[in-house]
Amino acid sequence: MQNQNIYILAIESSCDDTSAAVLCNDEVLSNVVATQKIHEEYGGVIPELASRAHQQHIVPVVHQALAKANIDKIQLSAIAFTRGPGLLGSLLVGTSFAKSLSLGLGIPLIEVNHMEAHILSHYIREKGIKRPEFPFLAMTISGGHTQIVLVRDYFQMEVLGETLDDAVGEAFDKSAKLLGLTYPGGPLIDLHAREGNPAAFPFPKPRVDGLNFSFSGLKTSILYFIQRETAKNPQFVQENIKDICASIQHTITEILMDKLKKAVKKTGIKQIAIGGGVSANSGIRNALSVAEKELGWKTFIPKFEYCTDNAAMIGIVGYYKYLEGNFSDPSVTALARYKLGGS
Repeated sequence: MQNQNIYILAIESSCDDTSAAVLCNDEVLSNVVATQKIHEEYGGVIPELASRAHQQHIVPVVHQALAKANIDKIQLSAIAFTRGPGLLGSLLVGTSFAKSLSLGLGIPLIEVNHMEAHILSHYIREKGIKRPEFPFLAMTISGGHTQIVLVRDYFQMEVLGETLDDAVGEAFDKSAKLLGLTYPGGPLIDLHAREGNPAAFPFPKPRVDGLNFSFSGLKTSILYFIQRETAKNPQFVQENIKDICASIQHTITEILMDKLKKAVKKTGIKQIAIGGGVSANSGIRNALSVAEKELGWKTFIPKFEYCTDNAAMIGIVGYYKYLEGNFSDPSVTALARYKLGGS
């Protein structure tokens, strides 16, 4: 099998991005993403609108991915798709398309856990990019998830800690909304934070046992802070936006790093890989770089294009599952909740 190239068409539709990619073995030939701008005016993703947009985008996105890769569909070895977790309506579009195409072409169907894909995106072969060795600790940080995972092998993963309420990406976006920033607000907080003072406004860090996270209390404290200060000065946010953003980002980064340090102490593992949309945040990336120098960690940060939801990361999981002959039955259904290692 290794002597023959394996071509995987991958489909990702877990939230509001429709993406298709083609991989030849563990290398990406194309990775096309169609974003949905319609949600910006609502300040968040509207599930019904997201699923409708997926229906409009999926055929042209798949066509474009095949064309960019210069691959005909009859050359494909298998179809990999996101089974979950995510928005059920969005997942159904990708799942149904993948099942139909797999059946039509008579090739294997491979289901992929979205969170597993964020972790294994580090194994996409890229020139000059090193890949983590097993075992390592993975921190998946996105709009819907915050987890610390012990990764023993490609498909042996154990969740050591996760959020008890809001995910870190949600904390960024909701904080941005409180500041009057447009959706998605996380990248805008990052942008303003680069020119602000991270020590200007100290926010409390939640006390949560073990390696679990909580961000709802931080969000509430930011709300009360803004209400209190704008009552004194209606222009407070506009006049201090950079320092406020820097302080929020600093607090969230410290919460994440404190838990990572605990995980390293508990496991003795100093290889750290991050994944998910929030791993594009400059504050978190800088903190990991500092930890690498000061604490002797070996850190792995994905390319920006593999941080946010994309089909290439689905394809790399599909490739390793293909090597194992781990295929899905055509009766497989989408799962809004889909834990690592099971349903």
